[in-house]
Amino acid sequence: MARVYNFSAGPSILPETVLAKAASEMLDYNGSGQSVMEMSHRSPVYEEIINDCQSLLRKAMNIPDNYKVLFLQGGASSQFAMVPLNLMNKNRKADYLVTGQFAKKAKQEAEKFGEVRVVASSADKQFTYIPEVTASDFDKDADYVHICFNNTIFGTKYPYIPETGAIPLVADMSSCILSEPFDVSKFGLIYAGAQKNMAPAGLTVVIVREDLIGNVREGAPTMFDYKVHADNDSMYNTPPCYSIYMCKLVLEWILNDIGGLEKMKERNEKKAKMLYDYLDGSKMFRATIQGKNRSMMNVTFVTGDADLDKKFCKEAAAAGFVNLKGHRSVGGMRASIYNAMPVEGIEKLVDFMKAFEANN
Repeated sequence: MARVYNFSAGPSILPETVLAKAASEMLDYNGSGQSVMEMSHRSPVYEEIINDCQSLLRKAMNIPDNYKVLFLQGGASSQFAMVPLNLMNKNRKADYLVTGQFAKKAKQEAEKFGEVRVVASSADKQFTYIPEVTASDFDKDADYVHICFNNTIFGTKYPYIPETGAIPLVADMSSCILSEPFDVSKFGLIYAGAQKNMAPAGLTVVIVREDLIGNVREGAPTMFDYKVHADNDSMYNTPPCYSIYMCKLVLEWILNDIGGLEKMKERNEKKAKMLYDYLDGSKMFRATIQGKNRSMMNVTFVTGDADLDKKFCKEAAAAGFVNLKGHRSVGGMRASIYNAMPVEGIEKLVDFMKAFEANN
């Protein structure tokens, strides 16, 4: 059976070369006579895998030495609680920017642990833009500022890194990590679920500045203490071993096959431009996000007719373009064009959309 073009928002497409490499090592990893799925996480062979993964991530993202890389579990959603438990402990205040469903959920979770102030929100226009903020907008007593850098459901992305002064900036980068270079030093903490650009579901990556570790809320569960995981090199308990191995393979693909994150950005910009250019010129389809706030990873669009949207998704799936249906909360369509989506996939999708438009 031929592989489809998978536009799922997550779990998402993985590079074919990575899948082929994993398949070739499924029964015997590197002469060990066993699969990574079944080896002890305390074995020397696995310790080499997790150490290599961290080294590759540090190289790809140019992570400064004063940041810890943690390989955790629980999805990005567990970080909605883990962040305030570890960081909201000086003044028990935090500022949140609400630009979509996951930013809203993060804010609601943080409210259980302290005083949360919504500095800006785009809910007034159904999360179709990113509010402009400056350092003066934030409470100088806030323990941190939280943003969701790319909004998967609504198809928006921050066109800038908010300036927060001395207040640590925390960013959920689940749907845009590794898509382009970011200056990690501008953030106090970055977290991301791996199932979009990094690896299969099950792994959550946290990149945290060392001075923000060790201040966990009294009574917090042990597994929610960053220091516990940092002190144990992400192996306090059994880590998501296979997802970490797959992350290592994806990072090797980014560095060796693509040429790093600058090259990845060029590739992603090319794909996004191709699709947005078609949408902007179409008489049937319309992009739901305009201008500089457009996501490079999640392109949302509609026809304006719910029945026609449904027909498009059905015919697209039959033609091998799957998971184009928009999130149930907004409807329409969404093409998630993460790192592993080849340029060819966008070219063929645009050709299909042109034909659909001509026939309808």
